[in-house]
Amino acid sequence: KLLKGSKVKFIATATIGFDHIDISYCKQYGIEWTNAAGCNSGAVEQYVHSSLLLLQRDKGLVLKGASIGIIGVGHVGSRVVKIARELGMNTLLYDLPRMDSGEEGFVDLSTIFEKADVITFHTPLIKEGRYSTYHLADTTFFNSLKKRPFIINTSRGEVIETFSLIEALSSSKVSDAILDVWENEPDIDINLLNKAFISTPHIAGYSAEGKMNATRSSLLSLCNFFKINDIINLSLPPSSFCKGADYYNDGYNYLEVYNPIEDSNILKSRPEKFENIRSGYNFRREL
Repeated sequence: KLLKGSKVKFIATATIGFDHIDISYCKQYGIEWTNAAGCNSGAVEQYVHSSLLLLQRDKGLVLKGASIGIIGVGHVGSRVVKIARELGMNTLLYDLPRMDSGEEGFVDLSTIFEKADVITFHTPLIKEGRYSTYHLADTTFFNSLKKRPFIINTSRGEVIETFSLIEALSSSKVSDAILDVWENEPDIDINLLNKAFISTPHIAGYSAEGKMNATRSSLLSLCNFFKINDIINLSLPPSSFCKGADYYNDGYNYLEVYNPIEDSNILKSRPEKFENIRSGYNFRREL
């Protein structure tokens, strides 16, 4: 309805997700569109990195030697693989499209069910077809787990079926959950909010650097489409992390860069303000 009869030729979204764009309509009427794939991968890596450290500090998970199942190994998942290995974890990678293309180094879901101490989701939301991720983690998924893994979801809320995760937490099929995305945002399930170890309002990718990357990507795409030759220069002021990378790479000092429990406490105290907290978020800095 928004596009019909308009003169729109080009759409840019400064986000990774593009399920708010009717891409079938765009294709039919010759409208080019672009998203900012990978723009906030560093911010999500930061969120997962801090979350893993908190699981070790507060939940007794020994990271070194533990196995992490990474479902979806694209821009974000690939960075999570790197940081997990730096933390001494064994990585179990699952990415069905890449597996179908003949790439090696992946495992099937049954291996993740059997061996994973942590399962983290980094897939797009796809609602149908062979690569559907809608309710990928459902009752069957949780009933298949051999260990009691920790669940992390920073992808899309609909990748996990809410009721099934609540049941899995209540029956100890999973040890705990760290959730940044939810079904039915902003009207999220309060029971799941309170059961999860960390609950945040879809801000895992909300760093200043991520937002700058997204803006730059959209501007460059716009210039390329309309053949504008202006040079795009975007920069941020220096960050306040001045103690040196070695300091922040030393165990829990990294939590001084970002501790998601602070954002979780805010949401848990005011869940009805989900959208306000998200839209008014003070974009954090990356290391």
